[in-house]
Amino acid sequence: MDLKLTRPICFFDLETTGTNVAKDRIVEISILKVHPNGNKESRTWLVNPEMSIPGEATAIHGISNEKVAKEPTFKELSREIHNMIKDSDLGGFNSDRFDIPLLAEEMLRANIDFDMKNTVAIDVQTIFHKMEKRTLGAAYKFYCGKDLTDAHSAEADTLATYEVLLGQLDRYPELENNVKKLAEFSTHRRFVDFAGFIALDPDGNEIFAFGKHKGKKVDDVLESEPGYFGWILNADFPLYTKKVLTQLKLKKLNNKLN
Repeated sequence: MDLKLTRPICFFDLETTGTNVAKDRIVEISILKVHPNGNKESRTWLVNPEMSIPGEATAIHGISNEKVAKEPTFKELSREIHNMIKDSDLGGFNSDRFDIPLLAEEMLRANIDFDMKNTVAIDVQTIFHKMEKRTLGAAYKFYCGKDLTDAHSAEADTLATYEVLLGQLDRYPELENNVKKLAEFSTHRRFVDFAGFIALDPDGNEIFAFGKHKGKKVDDVLESEPGYFGWILNADFPLYTKKVLTQLKLKKLNNKLN
């Protein structure tokens, strides 16, 4: 089965220095871009993270400090990567919770205004977990009948993720072959920021999804406790979360002025 597309979609996978979205860095990124006419293009980059890669991370993906020492930094690659994905929807495995938030952080550090207002994202892991609740290797075996070799190689994982989605569409007739519908199905909850600190309630209002103000409207908290905004900006939150909160604060200010 082919994926029905009205615009390109980029499946991608990251290998990183760790799992902290705000602090860790990319050491490898692979992108498979699928066009509506069925054409595909694939690129893989090793990245110098400009920080030491912990031994436990190297043990998982096999990428050492020596291997990336002479590779370009993400900032040096950022324009090329952004040009490949900027006109596309996104797809990945656990991408909503990890890969997209971390990619957004790297883009913002490189002074690229990464935004997904007109982009939808399919998280193949969410579809898999809703249907079967396993891992990528098991998903690949289950849907494609093949063993996943070179697991935790960004290129191998990226291709496997794309093939798993096609296998899911073949297996489940109730899944609509439509990128927007697949993105909706693979989303756990509607969030305004990538990292999940600001969500939308059933009425579409922005609410905090963490801490002492969890469940409260952002506008109400900014009104009643102005210092909370400054605390978030100075604390260890992802850059994209801070950007979104700043936009909401400016929107509230403009509404008052008008």
